[in-house]
Amino acid sequence: MYPAVKPNRFALAACLLLATGGAQALNPKTRNDAQMIASAMRAAPAAVGSRATIMAMEEGGKMRTLRQGDNGFTCIPDNPGTPGPDPMCADKGAMGWMQAYLGHTTPPAGQIGLVYMLQGGTDASNTDPYAAGPKDNHWIETGPHVMLVGADASFYDGYPHLTNPDTGAPYVMWSGTPYQHLMAPVR
Repeated sequence: MYPAVKPNRFALAACLLLATGGAQALNPKTRNDAQMIASAMRAAPAAVGSRATIMAMEEGGKMRTLRQGDNGFTCIPDNPGTPGPDPMCADKGAMGWMQAYLGHTTPPAGQIGLVYMLQGGTDASNTDPYAAGPKDNHWIETGPHVMLVGADASFYDGYPHLTNPDTGAPYVMWSGTPYQHLMAPVR
């Protein structure tokens, strides 16, 4: 068994905002808990999603635990208000990185994290972590992928840092910012 991890609600809000490009919180009236749990679990391999803590953001940004997990991952269901499926599962390191992203602070040093987005992701800017829309922000579509976050800057040197990358191969998103991370397609 893995030790139980108590998710940081601030980091979970960041996680949802990152996954949905800042879109509105989930409307709990649109889906029941079982549907949201099933959606969240699809973000990661079954061995991860089946044991992860599942949380959803409600109106006003409040996080609610739908199911407590025991493997150190936290999964969030798809936001039905975004154009495509975007559930995600993040480990503890990634949650710290996301907390820094939301707070506009430097991510913790030496804390590498993994994020699964096996259903793909809602369109996002490849160059500006805080872009609110596609105008002049190199908006891209991403298919199923994993993200490696929080690595030392030199880790990313061997990967493309293009404003309009080939999303079918690994590339660095938000290059040159404290939030740069590796996007690795899985199909």
